[in-house]
Amino acid sequence: MHLKRFAEVKPYDAPNHRGVVGLRLQGFEPGGPTNQWVGLSQFLPGGGAGPDSTPFEKVYVVLDGQMTVIVGGNETLLGRYDSCTIAPGEVREIVNRSNDVCTMLVVIPYPPGVKP
Repeated sequence: MHLKRFAEVKPYDAPNHRGVVGLRLQGFEPGGPTNQWVGLSQFLPGGGAGPDSTPFEKVYVVLDGQMTVIVGGNETLLGRYDSCTIAPGEVREIVNRSNDVCTMLVVIPYPPGVKP
């Protein structure tokens, strides 16, 4: 078992994100997961990411608040415990249009060629 206490978690900067604090819960460390990493993102009102895409899929799980996910011109509002998978190459934008902080769990495989 690889244990990491929340008090030990370090923030990271995600490209093309705004108004967010990202915390890496698991991944990119010796003894951690070998296939994916897990982040906790806290988006301020008006915060978001994109539009952009990645060559790998990602999973978003809203733990608190609301997040608007825009894919192909279609908008979907995710609420508490709602989740979605963004496919490889799929262009997405996410925006917190509420006045509350949105907290999301993010699960992403390691980029090709990157090993922990």
